[in-house]
Amino acid sequence: MAINQRHEMPQQPTLFCEIFYVWVIDFMGPFPVFQGNSYILLVVDYVSRWVEARATITNDAKVVVEFLKSNIFCRFSVSKALISDQGSHFCNHAMATLLEKEIKKLLQKMANLSQSDWSRLLEDALWAHMIAN
Repeated sequence: MAINQRHEMPQQPTLFCEIFYVWVIDFMGPFPVFQGNSYILLVVDYVSRWVEARATITNDAKVVVEFLKSNIFCRFSVSKALISDQGSHFCNHAMATLLEKEIKKLLQKMANLSQSDWSRLLEDALWAHMIAN
């Protein structure tokens, strides 16, 4: 039996991605208000899974732009792509698993019983996540 074009596997392009070229960005929350903050802006490198985060008052574009300029672009260079679901918070199953199951659980363990001081402990939770992975 001869192999012809009908029998060939369809070819898919291989995506090549350098570390810190592509970032996934989204908000978590709202959480109980602490020091005016009720959301967490999370930015995760697509390749290394490096996590950057900030507690924020709102979940709007201005917060995202300021965070990207001061925390991502000046430290890791301008990214080639940003991935966002443009609205609904953490619909992506992989991101939900990483961030909600790890970061959120760390915050719950570290925060007081009322869970109201979560934003004060966000940096400690990120540090714990980074050294554990």
